[in-house]
Amino acid sequence: MYDTVLLPTDGSEAMETVVEHARDIAERRGADVHVLYVVDDRAFLTLDDDRIPEVTDSLRDEGERATDEIAADFDAPEVSVSTEIREGNPADEILAVADERDADLVVMGTHGSDPTRNMLGSVSQKVVTLSSVPVLTVDIADADDDAAPIDAAIDASADN
Repeated sequence: MYDTVLLPTDGSEAMETVVEHARDIAERRGADVHVLYVVDDRAFLTLDDDRIPEVTDSLRDEGERATDEIAADFDAPEVSVSTEIREGNPADEILAVADERDADLVVMGTHGSDPTRNMLGSVSQKVVTLSSVPVLTVDIADADDDAAPIDAAIDASADN
């Protein structure tokens, strides 16, 4: 039933719970797992043009760290794991990769009903609404998620 599982990550520590769900499904089904990190280019709208490459590089580094760490969490021989980093609107890229990889399931975190997180529209809600495959959302609203990767990348580039 689930041969390919797409696991989008935002690089936060709160993803641990989401990874546990994806790992359980993949190991039980012998499914391939594709870990995806999307550099959210919408965050660049307010940046000076000369800072965009610096922030992009920082976010790509964060994406590589996050996807590599998650891939290392899958140690079952029957589970094949691949990683990918893209740039764009996260929801749109998740949907595109789900189609391109013929994913049978998307497993992703959601911040639940927190109105401060959903003012501009939830990535997970858009994916759930528009996905042609089932989407398992795992509530990470209560997880310790203080430092968002985009904020950290922008702060780091401001220090340089």
